[in-house]
Amino acid sequence: MHTPTESVLDHLSEALLVIDPGHDRIVRANAQTHDLLGYSREELSDLRPSRLFMPDLAEMIAFTQAVLHRGHSWTNELHVRTRNDELVRLEISASLMQATDTELLICILRDHDRQERLRRVNEANSLHREGLERWKSIELVFSEFERQNQLILNAAGEGIYGVDTEGRTTFANPAAERMLGWKAEDMIGRNIHTLIHHSHADGCCYPAHECHIFAAFRDGKVRHVDNEVFWRKDGKAIPVEYTSTPIMEEGRIVGAVVIFRDISERRQAEERLRAALDQVQQLKRKLELENAYLQEEYLAEHNYKEIVGRSPAIHKVIRQIELVAPTDAAVLITGESGTGKELVARAIHDSSDRHDRPMIRVNCASIPRELFESEFFGHIKGAFTGAMNDRAGRFELADGGTLFLDEVGEIPLELQGKLLRVLQEQQFERVGESVTRRVDVRIIAATNRDLQREVAEKRFREDLYFRLNVFPIESIALRQRAEDIPLLAAHFLRLAAQKFGKPEVQLTHGDIERLQAYHWPGNIRELVNVIERAVILAREGRLHLDINTGETATQAAPARPNGVGRVRTRDELRQQELENIIAALRHCNGKVFGRGGAAELLEIKPTTLASRIKSLGINRHRFVVRQG
Repeated sequence: MHTPTESVLDHLSEALLVIDPGHDRIVRANAQTHDLLGYSREELSDLRPSRLFMPDLAEMIAFTQAVLHRGHSWTNELHVRTRNDELVRLEISASLMQATDTELLICILRDHDRQERLRRVNEANSLHREGLERWKSIELVFSEFERQNQLILNAAGEGIYGVDTEGRTTFANPAAERMLGWKAEDMIGRNIHTLIHHSHADGCCYPAHECHIFAAFRDGKVRHVDNEVFWRKDGKAIPVEYTSTPIMEEGRIVGAVVIFRDISERRQAEERLRAALDQVQQLKRKLELENAYLQEEYLAEHNYKEIVGRSPAIHKVIRQIELVAPTDAAVLITGESGTGKELVARAIHDSSDRHDRPMIRVNCASIPRELFESEFFGHIKGAFTGAMNDRAGRFELADGGTLFLDEVGEIPLELQGKLLRVLQEQQFERVGESVTRRVDVRIIAATNRDLQREVAEKRFREDLYFRLNVFPIESIALRQRAEDIPLLAAHFLRLAAQKFGKPEVQLTHGDIERLQAYHWPGNIRELVNVIERAVILAREGRLHLDINTGETATQAAPARPNGVGRVRTRDELRQQELENIIAALRHCNGKVFGRGGAAELLEIKPTTLASRIKSLGINRHRFVVRQG
């Protein structure tokens, strides 16, 4: 039974809807509203306004606020979804009515597109017979196509389906059914774009007017696409490539045939190949860096490759190398400068399981404080001024191999903690990068300092010292193994003779005695220099030994009865080195690098000299004599 009020409302010519916005409910709706929206009285009374206006909910809320504020409002921009799932744009005039306990919106609804739809309906009715005949014609075209090619369609591994100019499916072969998860009978007559092509790979909407398949209906061109997706019945997307070919009948386009294939495996193979190529490129860059570094190290440093000697001290070192090499224990090699600490480190590395990976050497004394992290851990492009490219640090280069920290005692105290963290955790970050990288690196350190004393005087971290000093090895000074001097001298003479093209030179018994009588403050490095200088100065196969004093052979240092020169203390050696460097700087007008510099005069690397100058506290600028 209708109430009198409802009967009156039903006789209105306009659709009327009464809404309680405060409780999100529909209070009244007349018969014209039910006709317009397609909902029954019961369905509409159970339907909330927010659900009814879901397509434009935000705009509906704004419209409601306008009515509540002004008492009335009008819009033609709101849409509702009808009972038949049709989206209808409405023209709404609304007024505010105060009820007993709430505020109601009295809404007059008009179908904004009604006239256009009526025109289309009339046009459709007038063309119904023609359209029906046309559809039958198109159906015959596709039926004939399917009949003539049925065997091919059934046997084809690619998916094949047909569409008419309205986008409706006309047929689908078994491969299409298998790939899309739909049965052909469920697809035929339905809009194929809405069914399988409605969204892009990222899920955003793919409008039908942008569809390449439907574009063929407009220009009659064949389309080939290889970077889109079709959506299966189960909601999963499959990457596809497809070709859409228009079908012509009596000079007009009646639809298209689409051939597609699932390219998931190809995409996966491409991704695997791309990942493999990226890994190859990374390994290539790493090997190039390692190769360049090793070549530089070889050319700059290495004149011999084996430990030479037969003294008890050398036998002890060799036994220690054999014991520790198979392990991954950290090794601390101590000893005076020039005793061959790096040679011991290389022997450990070459005897270990890491011998097929590089041993990367770092001269800790030559690294400026501001570049310490970059040198050890690397940096990315733009991390600091001058960082023009990504650069791998020494830890990364040594991954799987050995990192040799030469002159480790020279690392500034404030930087030792950063090194300790990497040694403990075997992980680090490049400068300017937040990505943590893991490495597998064995540490061998060397120093000519008394690190225990440095720890006691708070110049070296105790925890870092214990981390490095797991297995200590002392590299013995040359004066303490004088019996090895003949073997060493003969070895270096053979190398120098080959180097300078003087194979006829030989050591005499007197030469050996003089070499053994000298105290060798520069140790093996000094012996190498003496032998090379003697070979350069040799005439008619006769060596002229100059044992670092500038004196002739007859002016060599006197020998003690036991054949060992006076042993100098650490402080005396430091003072002697200080005076020698100052003399060289004064002679070279304060110049360190390049031709005519102090490094060339002292026959040592410029970076090593610069490090010595810094550690000894020498101001080289005071030796610069300014002209004019």
